[in-house]
Amino acid sequence: MSIKHPIIVITGSSGSGSNKVSDVFSHIAWREKIKPFIISGSAFHRYERDEMAQKVEEACADGRYLSHFSPEGNQLDLLENLFREFSTDGTGTFRHYLHTEEQSLEFNQPVGSFTPWETMPEGIDLLVYQGLHGAFVSPDIDIAGYADLTLGVTPIVNLEWIQKIHTDIKNRGYTLESVRGAIQHRLHDYVHYITPQFSHTDINFQRIPLVDTSNPFDARDVPQNDESMVVISFKEPRDHDFAFLLSRIEDSFMSRRNCLVVPGGKMEFAMEMLLNPLVHEMMEKRRQAQEY
Repeated sequence: MSIKHPIIVITGSSGSGSNKVSDVFSHIAWREKIKPFIISGSAFHRYERDEMAQKVEEACADGRYLSHFSPEGNQLDLLENLFREFSTDGTGTFRHYLHTEEQSLEFNQPVGSFTPWETMPEGIDLLVYQGLHGAFVSPDIDIAGYADLTLGVTPIVNLEWIQKIHTDIKNRGYTLESVRGAIQHRLHDYVHYITPQFSHTDINFQRIPLVDTSNPFDARDVPQNDESMVVISFKEPRDHDFAFLLSRIEDSFMSRRNCLVVPGGKMEFAMEMLLNPLVHEMMEKRRQAQEY
């Protein structure tokens, strides 16, 4: 953790909708007049797409688990090093993993490849990580320990799968059967490496649909925000003004002392109401530290 070079983590699996939180941070950054730098966790995968497919086949043949959820499928030591370096000096190296044809054309490289490593630009006020392992902790790696604020985006699992299926088919060119196979293959690693992170996060956002999602592999569309509720849970409820939030977010209520429930259509508004003061306080402390 660092006052001068703070790090905010948005962690959630594929299909969780964590991109909505990064959009919220873009709005907050504009209002606060700060310069954030957003990095994607997929940049720290260990293998490019074709090599990963080969490694997964080899692991299955040997009775081993390997996926983008597992530590073996990623270079988490490099991610930890980036967090350590940024929190100390406000710098670090990054790259991109190219998921889509659009990204492929932009960088003139194949889909599923990595761009070369680059040095982060100067003058960054805030590092924002969005990916699978932002709150990962193991005996050898403690990524969560470098974050100043950790946010979990964790819709109920059937909704998460529906979102992943539609994203992978529409934006990444996968077939339904290939996405189904990926979900099935990743279950072990999801249980062992993804869900434990949500016990380390400061705030979790869990979207719960109010429509039938009983068979995610047969869902024709993704349930909309207005067709859902969002449960927002807090590790330290004493740090938040729930009376103020309840007065500002229409139709919200407390289900437990640490759980705020809001209509799905108010999710992004609730995120901004919650996170803007936290980011503002973080930046004020940073400015004060820089004066000395």
